[in-house]
Amino acid sequence: MEPFRVHILGCGSALPTLRHYPSAQIVEVREKLFMVDCGEGVQMQLRRCHVRFTKVSHVFISHLHGDHCFGLIGMISTFGLVGRTATLHIHANELLGDMLQRQMALFCRDLGYEVVFHPLDATRRDIIYEDRSLTVETIPLTHRLPTCGFLFREKPLLPHIRRDMIDFYQIPTSQILNIKNGADWTLDDGTVVPNARLVTPADAPRSYAYCSDTRYMPELYKELKGVTTLYHESTYGDDNLQMAQKYNHSTARQAAMVARDAGVRQLVLGHYSSRYDDETVLLNEAREVFGNVRLSDEMDIIDV
Repeated sequence: MEPFRVHILGCGSALPTLRHYPSAQIVEVREKLFMVDCGEGVQMQLRRCHVRFTKVSHVFISHLHGDHCFGLIGMISTFGLVGRTATLHIHANELLGDMLQRQMALFCRDLGYEVVFHPLDATRRDIIYEDRSLTVETIPLTHRLPTCGFLFREKPLLPHIRRDMIDFYQIPTSQILNIKNGADWTLDDGTVVPNARLVTPADAPRSYAYCSDTRYMPELYKELKGVTTLYHESTYGDDNLQMAQKYNHSTARQAAMVARDAGVRQLVLGHYSSRYDDETVLLNEAREVFGNVRLSDEMDIIDV
């Protein structure tokens, strides 16, 4: 299968620590690279994970708290310094657009490439990116500012060709795409070979949901049904439930409840509060609710 994986650049929360960078990820789908959130230090993290600056095409900003977007202007400047020419697309709350233009006018003269800003509405579910193989949708979340998550979903895939049958019936390679799209094959004597004999079922489409920042939303699972891998913020543990409620964040246990109710295959925890020197306590609390859960850490590569 084509690669579908997530590179963790930062999984900490607002207060900087020596252990974690602020929120930032690269979602790699079929050799296309998308950035989700852009906290401080993202250029250094891109260097460390060997992501080519020129291949990041779209940046999706969940909300306008600094730990999710303070790295943006620095990254745009750095992309210019390394000679980028490809257009960079920024998807974020409309309030960022004017400020970004003023920052670029001050710090990024003669940039050498175009930056296109796309305002998004965090209050509704909407497809904000689409190509032949992928869609990206917003997922409304509940936080102190307008906030949305993002759902990366593969489009249905074509079935696999049975090479043994293609060779047996001496079917020309020029017909393989037609067969993948459901065509039968007719032999010289008029016998029809049904498509089902020539292919095996396609791989199930994969999907990745990013939900940070948000308070626990009991109905969120309905928006995530069948997601392959879910990244859900787990800022606090049970010991700080009141803090989670006060600041509109989630606990690790609550993240696991969303994963369980949505029936996802894999849960990834992140956006840790700086008060935890060891996030194992968050992992253990989540595992009491949902089995297939892991902690995220900088430079992790997670197969969706």
